Amino acid sequence: MSDFETRLLIDGDYVDGSAAPEAARDPSRGEVIAEVGSAAPDQIDHAVQAAHRAFQDWRRTTPKERSRLLWTIADRIDAEAESLAALESLNAGKVARFVAGGEIPNVTDVFRYFATAARNIPGVAANGYRAPGMTSMLRRDPIGVIASIAPWNYPLLMAAWKLAPALAAGNTVVIKPSENTPLSLLALGRILSDVLPKGVVNILCGGGEAVGRKLIEHDLVRMISLTGDVRTGRAVLRSAAANVIKRTHLELGGKAPVIVMKDADLDAVASTLREASFYNAGQDCTAACRVLADAAIADELTAKLEAMVKDITWGAPNDEGVEFGPVISAAQRDRIDGFVSRAREGGAEIVVGGNAPDGNGYFFEPTLVRAPIDAEIVQKEVFGPVVTVTPFSEPDEALRWANASEYGLASSVWSRDGAAAMQIADRLEYGVTWINTHGVFATEMPHGGMKNSGYGSDLSMQSLLDYTQARHVLLAG
Repeated sequence: MSDFETRLLIDGDYVDGSAAPEAARDPSRGEVIAEVGSAAPDQIDHAVQAAHRAFQDWRRTTPKERSRLLWTIADRIDAEAESLAALESLNAGKVARFVAGGEIPNVTDVFRYFATAARNIPGVAANGYRAPGMTSMLRRDPIGVIASIAPWNYPLLMAAWKLAPALAAGNTVVIKPSENTPLSLLALGRILSDVLPKGVVNILCGGGEAVGRKLIEHDLVRMISLTGDVRTGRAVLRSAAANVIKRTHLELGGKAPVIVMKDADLDAVASTLREASFYNAGQDCTAACRVLADAAIADELTAKLEAMVKDITWGAPNDEGVEFGPVISAAQRDRIDGFVSRAREGGAEIVVGGNAPDGNGYFFEPTLVRAPIDAEIVQKEVFGPVVTVTPFSEPDEALRWANASEYGLASSVWSRDGAAAMQIADRLEYGVTWINTHGVFATEMPHGGMKNSGYGSDLSMQSLLDYTQARHVLLAG
């Protein structure tokens, strides 16, 4: 592939970024594949102004019309799925067959779901709350210009999670992809600009400080939607409380506990974690990365996980049979290596893996670590192909350890006793808890976090409501 869209999308037109370019790389080789110009301050203002103007008409389109356009976007993505998947694989280092077979179909499903949801936004009309002759109505109105910041681990899918509900609700969007992975979203911009009125979606590229901060601080932005780390989330909250108070929608990472009871099906745990822990090289906020195992079965489970990890095939994303590819960058690889090295120095057992191989790509071996609960590698988000195992003595101890985490995004419980598993799930402080599985999503159900993992829901009708403003309209007479 060599024909990449590298220009910004502003007010329906592609324009060259006026500020210093950022290098988009192939992480499997470490090579630059494109230079993407960053947005200059005047271009950021132009994009927000365009979205603000477009909002005046877009908000008045009927749900039926918005639904039709979102459905058309999904059809166009289906038609261009092969090229979009290849670009996503190249720029993000993802296994090509998984992107084509799973992620792109999920992107279109999200657009189709919200195309339908747009026509089912709930509202209530009832008379007599204040007096018999007065009718109160609850409206769900769009908010305005949404500034969206998308991450590098799922560039297209996370963009869809942000774009589809915002557009379905009648908002306009200025979205910034990660400077690491701008190419697939810029390619999607061709579809968006063909289908939607100009200015409804604008795409700006560049770094977080130079572009992201100026975007979210713009006075015409009414809401900020971020998927990123906790540090960035705090910065967003500070900016959102500046000149114009803005709504925020934050998904800020996680450290998913996997609580394995002594009666669990250990073969099922190991086979599920093969994907749930290592898909996308573990660069997933919900990855099954922190196993808390009953001491009675911890050794047996560790042995099964060790055999599973040794059997995983990893390498270049297009190689046959590969299950995960590189991490996103040299910096991310070195960060992961730092976590593992410090764990080793601190006395943790590196059961298998633990090395960054020599070469040009940004690879890290699938790694299994046995470590105590207070180890840094157990407590902090590594965001790589690393899984820890920590034995616990009783269920209440596992619950205390799980809930003591600063994160609260995803978790799972494993037990053949459904009632016992439900009791544990009931006490977990996580936005999603799976029982006897991990990492299974449904577009119809909300995905969001608690504590430092943020708030706001992606997916489901709840996400659509997050992008609306509840209003009380009272008719007298």
